[in-house]
Amino acid sequence: MSAAALKVETKDIVIDEVLPHAPETVWKALTSAALIARWLMKPTGFEAIEGNTFTFQTTPGGAWDGVIRCRVLEVVPHRRLVYAWKGGDARNTGYGAPLDTVVTWSLTPVEAGTRIRLVHAGFVLPRNESAYTVMSGGWKKVVRQLDEISGEE
Repeated sequence: MSAAALKVETKDIVIDEVLPHAPETVWKALTSAALIARWLMKPTGFEAIEGNTFTFQTTPGGAWDGVIRCRVLEVVPHRRLVYAWKGGDARNTGYGAPLDTVVTWSLTPVEAGTRIRLVHAGFVLPRNESAYTVMSGGWKKVVRQLDEISGEE
């Protein structure tokens, strides 16, 4: 194999949308465990407190138990929420391969409501190609669901 074929690449998923809701409303949907369960997955142990650890459970695959282990890295109320997002198992390739990433939600007030910027950073390719591909589309759906839930508030 050539050196170019062995080259590791890191990719990020970036979604930038304007939601027609106040930042405080979107923030509530981002930081309430009951609401997160409605637009993403049910978290276990989530609190928007720096250092807090929590998990999500998704479909297991291969040697991976389906648990996504997260830790809150940064909280700036109504502006920014950052958490580590780790999962997978070294014995898996494709679905359930090791994943060590960071999710950043940034909220900016704009005339039409709130600009929300989601960056899910750190997908190592080719190892995380499967997760990157699936989650690229998945996060778009999640942001639409976040918009719907925020609209109910």
